Amino acid sequence: MDMTLFIIIILIASILQTSTGFGFSILATPFLLLLFEPAYAIQINLVLSFFISVALMTAIRKDIRFDIVKRFIIGSIVGLPIGIILFLYSSPFWIKISIASLILCLTILLILQYRLKQSNQKDIIVGSISGALTTGIGMPGPPLLLYFSGANMDKETLRGTTLAFYLYIYIISLLFQITFAGTSMIVWKSVIYALPLVAIGLIIGQKLFVRLNQRTFQLFTYGLLIFTGIYLFLESLGS
Repeated sequence: MDMTLFIIIILIASILQTSTGFGFSILATPFLLLLFEPAYAIQINLVLSFFISVALMTAIRKDIRFDIVKRFIIGSIVGLPIGIILFLYSSPFWIKISIASLILCLTILLILQYRLKQSNQKDIIVGSISGALTTGIGMPGPPLLLYFSGANMDKETLRGTTLAFYLYIYIISLLFQITFAGTSMIVWKSVIYALPLVAIGLIIGQKLFVRLNQRTFQLFTYGLLIFTGIYLFLESLGS
């Protein structure tokens, strides 16, 4: 394992997760796949993201929309088993291509100021998609981020609600992964190495969050989504 690359990935992704509520899985998972086999990369991401969500819970509690979180959880009950089936039996190439295409298309719609109206039914659908992506590739963030950005939700509520949902979705997805795909000491040793970096990222990310205004937050969101979509697309073609 390239330890320098590992340190850079974890530190930057931790800062993004803390300052935005969604950055870790979106940034870390594609690059961890360069260092680990898919199951291990996904499991490292799930464990570290869970720790970040726990660490931030006190700070974000007042910003959580618990009614939305509840509907996300209901939807995820359908999505979680679908995701693990896709992970076990589908071609990683087509999964990545499909996700990359979806992210890029929806991001373009957001840039063009396409707007969604948040509703109970849409909450459940988004929760289902997020659940499938979490067990499938360890990335629950894109559907939540696209949905909340399209609904023009403020950055505090977006971060708080997504992180609260992550507390549930990450631990359940990890259990699915370990049960059906197995695990390794590589995962847990890597987590131990990464935890000090996550702690540093938490401190830096929290300071950045306070400084980000809504417009900057929105532009950063679009940039991260476009980067992720293009990276997944190119990485799929090269694999």
